[in-house]
Amino acid sequence: MKGLSAVFRREIMSYLNTPAAYVFVGVFLFAINLFAFQVGGLWATRQADLTPFFVFHPWIFMVFLPAVAMRLWAEDARAGTMEVLLTLPATTAALVVGKFLAAWALAGAALALTTPIWITMNVLGQPDNAAIFTAYLASMLMAGAYLAIGSAMSALVNSQVTAFVLAVLASFLITAMGLPFTQGAIASVFGSGIASGIASLSIIHHFEAAQRGVIELRAMVYFLTMIGLFLAWTALAVDARRGG
Repeated sequence: MKGLSAVFRREIMSYLNTPAAYVFVGVFLFAINLFAFQVGGLWATRQADLTPFFVFHPWIFMVFLPAVAMRLWAEDARAGTMEVLLTLPATTAALVVGKFLAAWALAGAALALTTPIWITMNVLGQPDNAAIFTAYLASMLMAGAYLAIGSAMSALVNSQVTAFVLAVLASFLITAMGLPFTQGAIASVFGSGIASGIASLSIIHHFEAAQRGVIELRAMVYFLTMIGLFLAWTALAVDARRGG
């Protein structure tokens, strides 16, 4: 795609040159360790198992990743640089994918900084490293899905705060559809068949198996489809701005 690498570099440099990215990574690491150790009792289990670490990822991502994605387009609209951005020699697809990949790279860097927990687990015990690697891979794909949702919301509005709120709400709905409470409520009204169908659209439904180190093909297809659909939505919103 014409201009993709230039857009990606532009976005990466904007992250590296602003303190917001470093604050995000620091707070993200604090939150993910707090939930893993204090709430999940990672060491208290006395087992070489990172399930208590991964189980909170959907809920942490649901809040933190919209905070990254909210600036992707809304910041340019607020700063008045959207017109300049849209006149760059780059296709809409390159703009959308370049910005998304930069945000995904930041999320990947933050996730990579949690690997000392994995290393420590190997020092203290004998964990299933293949299962942990699989869970990390699924977590990265899930991060991409949340970022794509945030990108779409950011492209729709001019306010970062509004984009953040919309992205969190959308992410929560898509996540909560897979909770037992939600499934029970839907089943009581519409029947178990519809409840199961709605649950299959939930992010948490597809991440559950990955927490145990099993990543199914349908889960990978689900996350990649989510990314593709919401980036397509983003492109439509950007094209509307370009046309306007």
